[in-house]
Amino acid sequence: MSTINLPLNLTVRVHPVVLFQIVDAYERRNADSERVIGTLLGSVEKGIVEVTNCFCVPHKEHADQVEAELGYASDLYDLNRRVNPSENIVGWWATGQEVTNHSSVIHEYYARECNNPIHLTLDTSLTAARMGIKAYVCVSLGVPGGKTGCMFTPINVEVTSYEPEVVGLSLCAKTIGVQSNPARPRTVSPMLDLAQVSEASGKLQTLLGEVLNYVEDVLAEKQQPDNFVGRALLDLIHSVPNMKHEEFAKMFNSNVKDLLMVVTLSQLIKTQLQLNEKLTSLTSFLS
Repeated sequence: MSTINLPLNLTVRVHPVVLFQIVDAYERRNADSERVIGTLLGSVEKGIVEVTNCFCVPHKEHADQVEAELGYASDLYDLNRRVNPSENIVGWWATGQEVTNHSSVIHEYYARECNNPIHLTLDTSLTAARMGIKAYVCVSLGVPGGKTGCMFTPINVEVTSYEPEVVGLSLCAKTIGVQSNPARPRTVSPMLDLAQVSEASGKLQTLLGEVLNYVEDVLAEKQQPDNFVGRALLDLIHSVPNMKHEEFAKMFNSNVKDLLMVVTLSQLIKTQLQLNEKLTSLTSFLS
């Protein structure tokens, strides 16, 4: 069996689109399948394994063996490489909250496909009302000259997002609680840019109010100071550009004008395309 040697200070960063794809594959599984597995795609750099994509691999698990469509997995990976050449195989995923007896067999295949593969599990059964995420590496065990084996050892895992993903997640969050409150809309349309700026400004104002309340309580000795929070606030203050109010207002207004110009141009292009479509249809009808 193939084994790997890895430091246990690795960190796995999973993007939300990967979690959505895993849940979607689990919901579409066959009726006789207890769990779903698939391939993780991404990149590895300086002890950080960033998982940006994945796909499902059809398989069947029996008591003494595992049957997986490896040809399908290889073809799908080759097709993905044509679209995203920067995404490589970094490991594999499975639904469930535990590592099973068949995991070592599946991991052996991925150990041949890439160096130091990781194993990611997603608890789709919602144990304790949470969708738990765990990541493992396979560490070799044994004595020199004797029998060897491997053990799945947990490593750090966290969810990270690109800026467009944050926008999508914020829109999805607005549909939470639809089942408990049927009056809430099931679909949410993206907001206009200015509406997003207004909403972000309101949230920022609320957060600043919470920070000011915390600082005032610490100064009044109503709350114990936290060194971590203090260092974070100091870094935040140092990151703010040192400019006057008039300079900030001028910069903000300039950016708003640029935004309005882009919105106007996009609306003009949209109108022109619609007019061109109607003229083309009219010409085709007359001819």
